[in-house]
Amino acid sequence: MLSPSAETFRLFLHVVAASVWVGGQFALAGLVPTLRRVAPGAVRSVAQAFARVAWPAFGLTVITGMWGLMAEDVTTKSSSYQATLLLKIAIAILSGVFVVVHSVGRSKLAVALGGALGLLTAIGAMYLGILLNTRG
Repeated sequence: MLSPSAETFRLFLHVVAASVWVGGQFALAGLVPTLRRVAPGAVRSVAQAFARVAWPAFGLTVITGMWGLMAEDVTTKSSSYQATLLLKIAIAILSGVFVVVHSVGRSKLAVALGGALGLLTAIGAMYLGILLNTRG
């Protein structure tokens, strides 16, 4: 059996937290239309309940991401790796920003765009993370 390490534990936490952040958004995107039809008053409560899980998961991805940056000397990596890493960080930050827009938005446009762009950027950040881990 392979031996676990701090690196594998960090990566495990990062992937689980990112999966909660991204997967939860997919789950809500599938559930909310039905919930609006069946129990419109429950949508806000369900969203708030998800936020209590999603935001700590997002925070854990940030913490484990910074841990990963401190654990590895990225200056020795190729310029394409470094560019991809910077893009991943920017897109991950945008994901959080868009979800905040979605959460506090007052117009249907802000809520819709914030939610859609929050999910798309979260997917993009996850993909870039996998790319970095398999090509780094």
